[in-house]
Amino acid sequence: MLNNIMIGQYFPGDSFLHRMDARVKICLLLVLLIEVFVFTSAPVYIGMSVVTLLLIMISHVPVRMVLRSLKPLWWIILFTFVLHLFSHPGRELCRVWQFVITQEGLEQGALISVRLMLLIILSTLLTFTTSPLKLTDALESLLSPFKRLGLPAHELAMMMTIALRFIPTLISETDKIMKAQQSRGADFVTGSILSRLKNMVPILVPLFLSAFRRADDLALAMEARCYRGGEGRTRMKEMKLARLDYVAIAIFSLVSVGLGVSYTL
Repeated sequence: MLNNIMIGQYFPGDSFLHRMDARVKICLLLVLLIEVFVFTSAPVYIGMSVVTLLLIMISHVPVRMVLRSLKPLWWIILFTFVLHLFSHPGRELCRVWQFVITQEGLEQGALISVRLMLLIILSTLLTFTTSPLKLTDALESLLSPFKRLGLPAHELAMMMTIALRFIPTLISETDKIMKAQQSRGADFVTGSILSRLKNMVPILVPLFLSAFRRADDLALAMEARCYRGGEGRTRMKEMKLARLDYVAIAIFSLVSVGLGVSYTL
């Protein structure tokens, strides 16, 4: 189950999305996520689903990997759908015991579920197609105007990227610890909730120790390379917008206008 968590993982490639400037990808993703919340209608969500499917095909990321990113959150999506299905007033379709299923509840539950899936898939595509180093440079570049307000842009971008980068590492470490404990007779599936929580203690202790050890090793490695923050730091490859990025912005603008027109109709 833990291997299904795809947050923070990078899939190397040379696709259109991989070659785009990371700053452009982050900005376009933020605009697209805002549109997911603002344009709340079935035609728009169908259009966004088609756009998301096209992005997956363009990225050359296996569809199976993208679907695996949804698997750990299926219960949240299902719970949201059921909650809207039985709690939204409207025209009655059928009755299950004392609960009433309405047409409006069915439509609203489907729209909210699709919205959650779009948010997860689009966010996962960013990490799939952007290396941690490019993501750090892009975040620092986007946050650099706030330096005048005292915001430590480089340090904040570094912390966010390191946290994102170590999610797969910690998940893999947790999976190894769980398998080691299960081989010694530990049970994490059966029993009451209290007993299962107690059984998690042998996992949390070595996991925290491993996380602190990795953090200490990372700090020593950064000090050994004379890392002193972003002040005076240079880059081997400066980030510049290419023709590819302008084409992506133009296409995205046309798609956004089309989604806005579909929402108003």
